[in-house]
Amino acid sequence: MTTYKVAQVTTSGGPFELSEREVPEPGPRHVRIAVEACGVCRSDSFFVNAALPGVDFPVVPGHEIAGRIEQLGEGAREQGWQVGDRVTVGWFGGSCGHCTPCRQGDFIVCVNLKVPGWSYDGGFAERVIAPVDALARIPDSLAANDAGPMACAGVTVFNGLRRSSARPGDLVAVLGIGGLGHLGVQYAAAMGFETVAIARGAAKADLAKRLGAHHYVDSTAGTPVADALTALGGAKVVLATAGDSEAVAATVDGLTHRGELVVIGASPEPLGISPFQLITSGRVVRGHPSGTSRDVQDTMEFSALHGIRPVTEAVPLDQAGEAYQKMLSGAARFRMVLTTG
Repeated sequence: MTTYKVAQVTTSGGPFELSEREVPEPGPRHVRIAVEACGVCRSDSFFVNAALPGVDFPVVPGHEIAGRIEQLGEGAREQGWQVGDRVTVGWFGGSCGHCTPCRQGDFIVCVNLKVPGWSYDGGFAERVIAPVDALARIPDSLAANDAGPMACAGVTVFNGLRRSSARPGDLVAVLGIGGLGHLGVQYAAAMGFETVAIARGAAKADLAKRLGAHHYVDSTAGTPVADALTALGGAKVVLATAGDSEAVAATVDGLTHRGELVVIGASPEPLGISPFQLITSGRVVRGHPSGTSRDVQDTMEFSALHGIRPVTEAVPLDQAGEAYQKMLSGAARFRMVLTTG
């Protein structure tokens, strides 16, 4: 019997442990991927802690998967895939194809969206089975350690910006310079936006400039963030990557007329925004999910073209627990990645 290793959690909030399983065969329109790298995302905690309905233990998290196709299920070749292809699988782990959003072509908000680590075993493993509609091709110039985080963190900020109302030359602010925000600043600058990075503390100003920001706003400096943005002419878009509802709400008055707040940092706390703040200037608040496999591929191709990479710290699979805790504590700079090599 051929086996492979997974890093799993057997009870809600429990510790990670290594386990061996028999290598499975991919079903129709599925492939088996030999995992090379998998990013550790804060959203993994939703499944580790059973914070979403339908989580079954043991849980193998991981939805920032990069590797090579090892075996094709029936029909996968007809979809254009071959053994050896380099692929990622992200938060978008497949769609049902028959719900109303899917029939409208809006697959990322599929009512029955499949997410690795929730709908099926994720990438904290040496092998993973995934449906073909979840696969995105990795450009040759992109390493697996970089491609994995692009499948969730990368595509979320990339799509959030390119689908916003901002156009080249507009002032765009990125709130937070963390696992999402450090990519958001790079993408915003590469897309031709006049880029503002907003974070806590003067010490992050140099980092913001190295990432490509034209301006830096220290949210602890005493001047309200909204006033700082207004002094720069007002932001056409604020990309809120920080999971801090109070900090997000504090940017609204810094939006220009018809400005747009794009929220991608998840928080259970309500946003303290009044209708008056939105109505008088025609402002918009929009929640933005991740992106389909096609979006992930676009993200990776754009990143390869412009030299954009996540800042990662790679550790072996058997250190999954330590990597997960480092991510939760905020000690990681900026993306933890598990490797199997």
